[in-house]
Amino acid sequence: MTGRELEWSRGDRAKAAAKLMVGWVALLWLLEVVDVASGHALDGLGITPRTPSELVDVVPAAFIHFGFAHVAANSVPLLVMGFLAALGGLRRFAAVCALIIVADGLGVWLTAPAHTNTAGASGLIFGLFGYLLVTGFVERRPLGVLVGLLVGAVWGTSILVGLAPTQSGVSWQGHLLGLVAGVATAFVFKRRTPEPA
Repeated sequence: MTGRELEWSRGDRAKAAAKLMVGWVALLWLLEVVDVASGHALDGLGITPRTPSELVDVVPAAFIHFGFAHVAANSVPLLVMGFLAALGGLRRFAAVCALIIVADGLGVWLTAPAHTNTAGASGLIFGLFGYLLVTGFVERRPLGVLVGLLVGAVWGTSILVGLAPTQSGVSWQGHLLGLVAGVATAFVFKRRTPEPA
């Protein structure tokens, strides 16, 4: 592959990642518009813990928010971290997100306080943060390490605040479990470096 072909492939990958994440965030806003227009009918897709019928909401809950301020708070970090993670390939990114969403959702279902309703993309965001933070180290890729350090510098403080169990109305369990799932995902989807000939 020539340098120009490699450059084009990276450019195409970046465009695809950008389109995916803009579309993803747009979908979250559209769903909130529908939710408000329907009298918040979609809020019921959040996760109520330890109720067997709520297991079907584990995935939808990651796309539902409680108001436009909730969506706005999640939009920029999801857009940026999702874009960075998707640069590694869309199939891999889809698998990473699926594992984080399911693991985080099941964890919330098991551990959240009774009679609560948990929804939002923040569990995925915390997961992507953990994934980006450690992937470079796990795979021993200098560029990945740099990305992880930059993500940590920009969002590290916010992530720590989001893990505090003292905030009312915030699912610190979902944040913590998302973070743990993201770190674990970096190991699950570790790229194997080809052995030298």
